[in-house]
Amino acid sequence: MTNAVPISYSRSFQTHLVLPPDTNHHHSIFGGKVLAYIDEIAAVTSMKHAKSEVVTASFDSVDFISPAYEGDILELEALVTSTGHSSMEVYVRVMARNIKTGELKLTTESFVTMVAVDESGRPIEVPKVYPETERERQLFETGSTRRELRRAKRESTQVRRRLLENLE
Repeated sequence: MTNAVPISYSRSFQTHLVLPPDTNHHHSIFGGKVLAYIDEIAAVTSMKHAKSEVVTASFDSVDFISPAYEGDILELEALVTSTGHSSMEVYVRVMARNIKTGELKLTTESFVTMVAVDESGRPIEVPKVYPETERERQLFETGSTRRELRRAKRESTQVRRRLLENLE
């Protein structure tokens, strides 16, 4: 696959109402519920990009910035911001809208790595991406730094696993 596609090609949106079963004793949404929404929209976005099945490789970062409360509307946006051979970095932004005041605030930002796979679960090549807007350009250009951080984290994890295996 050599053709690159615009980042906007796979942009996805989801909307969810924060209901009482989704909340804790503070009436704010459980972080795990937000993570499930992030994983789902990251999968949808990367499937659109790769035109194939995908698996979640890692949650690279999740920043919970402000709470969303019972009765708020969550608005998620996701886009593939950079790609490797078979991997896709997906940026997910979660906003909360207060239905009474109309206030819109950022609640969560996340970067998720997804991998395109064939029917046998083997990684397959994905198209490259290119930015069209200033926001997309900033996400795209900082992707290599995040990729290096992921690589360093993987190497550190492998060293830790080997050390722990030797202790058993």
